[in-house]
Amino acid sequence: MDDDLKSHLMTHLSRDLLIDLYDMAGAQALKAFEGVRDHFGLDEKRARELVGQARFRMLEKGFVDVCQLHGGQLLPDGVIPGRGVRAFQPFMRFGGEAPGVVLGIASMPMAKEIPNKNQSRSAGVLLNDFLTPRLDLGDVTAKPGDIFVLFLFARDRGRPGMIEEVAIGVIDAEYKAYLLYEPVDSFLAGYAPIPGPEPAPEDPGADSAPLVRLRPGRNAFKPPEILEQEKTDKSGGDGA
Repeated sequence: MDDDLKSHLMTHLSRDLLIDLYDMAGAQALKAFEGVRDHFGLDEKRARELVGQARFRMLEKGFVDVCQLHGGQLLPDGVIPGRGVRAFQPFMRFGGEAPGVVLGIASMPMAKEIPNKNQSRSAGVLLNDFLTPRLDLGDVTAKPGDIFVLFLFARDRGRPGMIEEVAIGVIDAEYKAYLLYEPVDSFLAGYAPIPGPEPAPEDPGADSAPLVRLRPGRNAFKPPEILEQEKTDKSGGDGA
């Protein structure tokens, strides 16, 4: 299932989208830290709490801006497609009329840990019900639809203002485990290679004669000030 799931995500979440989200996360996290450090004059405990709040809100706004730039649509009124339940965080949908991806953002307490459960994420994972393993009773066929995916980040506890890990995660409908978890840099490696520029057509006579011939005995380059000094030396100098 992992390969099919990754293929579905890669179809709807472009490489450029994930790269831009990755860059945005690092930039906004550092900006939040430096803003609180330089302008609020708080003690360490209060500053740390404010940085956490500012970081998430700034990443949340950056998340929406980047997704919209890449064609993502903010869920109308926050209603989860086909479920009739609401999310109170911004969820972005990619996919048009076909089954696609609903993308959210969440912070992890530590890398690979499931983010804190809240009303919005609990509503979102309902979309993943058909992905959750269950007994095959023979008379039920899972109908794939939108998949709820989280763009995840964990702060670096040893380096203030830094992000330790950015990842893509799909949580099961019971909000107990990841069905898929992969750091973004690893996930990006699964996309098809970007084709390089086509080589220039070869000149049929390129083997017989070079396009540029260097003059034999070419003099090394000398800066103008050196040439001027040599001329002065030859003429006997200015006289002191």
